[in-house]
Amino acid sequence: MNLFPIPLENKVVLITGASSGFGEDAAWLFAQEGCKVILAARRLDRLQRLAAKIQDAGGEALAIPVDIVNPDDVDNMVQTAIELYDRVDILFNNAGMGRVSWYEEHEPDRDIDLLIKVNLIGTMRVTRMVLPHMIARGEGHIINMISVAGLISPPLIASYSASKFGLKAFNNALRREVAPLGIQVSGIYPGPASTEFGSHVGKSSAYQSVRSSLGIRLTSAYVAKRVVDVAKRPRRSLIIPWWFHLATFLESYFPFIVDWGSYLFSKLKHKQD
Repeated sequence: MNLFPIPLENKVVLITGASSGFGEDAAWLFAQEGCKVILAARRLDRLQRLAAKIQDAGGEALAIPVDIVNPDDVDNMVQTAIELYDRVDILFNNAGMGRVSWYEEHEPDRDIDLLIKVNLIGTMRVTRMVLPHMIARGEGHIINMISVAGLISPPLIASYSASKFGLKAFNNALRREVAPLGIQVSGIYPGPASTEFGSHVGKSSAYQSVRSSLGIRLTSAYVAKRVVDVAKRPRRSLIIPWWFHLATFLESYFPFIVDWGSYLFSKLKHKQD
């Protein structure tokens, strides 16, 4: 981690999943740092409102409608960014979707195929299209929004966790591959947060009980602030909140404890559902 922050003024930042949650809040914060922000997501109306808010505050923002699973959309997004600014300094891969339920209840098309395409393959494709331009300039920073679900595999999120473990592997391999080329790659691993994302993951009663038992949850604004911190001081990874380090330690060195707790949870909640 760099001791002295990198100035972000005039950096070109491309953000996927920018219409809500971490992406929306990070876009606003990057704009306040003086960045030129490219907003990408499917919901153009929300992107345009965010872009107008940033512009009204004296910032610079561009809204581009993108379905991350559509290769033509991704290619057009990156090409538009390069034609307009000639570079992407920071790529924040934030687009994602989730599903929380027992695996036998997952819909194959949406909860397996589409989820993997959005969370993993879409992120990989966006990165693939941006990376050559960073390599040509010998600098750049790729920040991947992963999840603690990419470090720990609890019940109820089998597909989501699989996609995030895959994204963690991609993040780590890419970081080691491009480090000699002057390009930084960082993974962000937040725990549960209060965002719109949580309203689209399913209605499992087991999940609702877990949510209520967690108590304090991260705010979207806080996670976005930490993303900007990572842009200023690049590092391999950031796990938030800090106490999830303990959970990942147990997963790595005492997995039988995690298995035992998960067994009891699943046995109890299957009966209730």
